[in-house]
Amino acid sequence: MGRTILIYGLLMSVLVFVLKMVEYRMVVHDMGTDAAFGGIAVLFLVLGIVMGFKLTRKEKVLPSPPLPPAPSVSATGDVRHAEDQLKQAGISQREYEVLELMARGLSNQEIADALFVSLNTVKTHSSNLFVKLDVKRRTQAVERARAMGVLKNA
Repeated sequence: MGRTILIYGLLMSVLVFVLKMVEYRMVVHDMGTDAAFGGIAVLFLVLGIVMGFKLTRKEKVLPSPPLPPAPSVSATGDVRHAEDQLKQAGISQREYEVLELMARGLSNQEIADALFVSLNTVKTHSSNLFVKLDVKRRTQAVERARAMGVLKNA
């Protein structure tokens, strides 16, 4: 009797094993592609969210360093004339700082380092200056600013 129970138990365990394998294969084959596509979709969702945050992140604005000294003051009020020219041309203080450093012959990277801003910020200010002064190059911008009386001749 013990031998019959042992054989019966062994056959039952083999049968359960076969049924579980069939069930596993059916689940893997039927649901495998759905699970794989779902996993890929979740991966791309997470990747899209991360890239979205990186691309739309706003740059931190640091306080600007002290302004450079204004052009030399004369008894005739040249400083007031230069400020009027800046306002008339629509040039901001920061753009004026970039223009002064351009006039000294500094590169965009050197200007960025001196003003503690990014290289792209310097390029943006330069582009704005070119539009406001109606020029295409740095040398033309410096010449035009000197002719307008915005920059002192050096």
